[in-house]
Amino acid sequence: MKKSEAIKKLLEYDKRSRCVFTNSDLAKIFHQDNDRTLRAGIKRLQEDGLLIRMINGVYLFNLAQSKGSDTLEQIAKTIRRGEYNYISLESALSDFGVISQIPVDRLTVMTTGRSGEFKTPLGTIEFTHTKRDPMDIIENTSLVGRPLRLATKQTAYRDLKRVGRNTHLVSKDGLYEN
Repeated sequence: MKKSEAIKKLLEYDKRSRCVFTNSDLAKIFHQDNDRTLRAGIKRLQEDGLLIRMINGVYLFNLAQSKGSDTLEQIAKTIRRGEYNYISLESALSDFGVISQIPVDRLTVMTTGRSGEFKTPLGTIEFTHTKRDPMDIIENTSLVGRPLRLATKQTAYRDLKRVGRNTHLVSKDGLYEN
């Protein structure tokens, strides 16, 4: 694949607000069936500064105009694609202003997938597994114009207690204010 063709195709996806890709996404975009050829192409794009490796198998298009404050969420959504994921725990409680500390470079996500922690150049994504039913997740979260759903205050607090996290930083008064 030529560099100019790769940029053109990646810019097309950027126009649709897509700047995070997996290896399989890139294989489809560049019509590469050969794994070795794909890896070599990705390596060249990385060396040229067009792709930045976030974690193994997940890349960010560096020239994307759609990069922004929610890029870490896009990465989280890509890592656990096909699972129910939502912002909860300290990240959600911080968004609601009911926790005294603001996680600057950490995103806490509940997922129906596996738990795990991923350090990326943009920050750390912490996935915590939940056995909650998908309908329960949908009913207790909301779409807020971001890549991931956001837990309600009470759901985030319930998740925090359920996974055994420290709750002493939570403002109990703020939990029940509207």
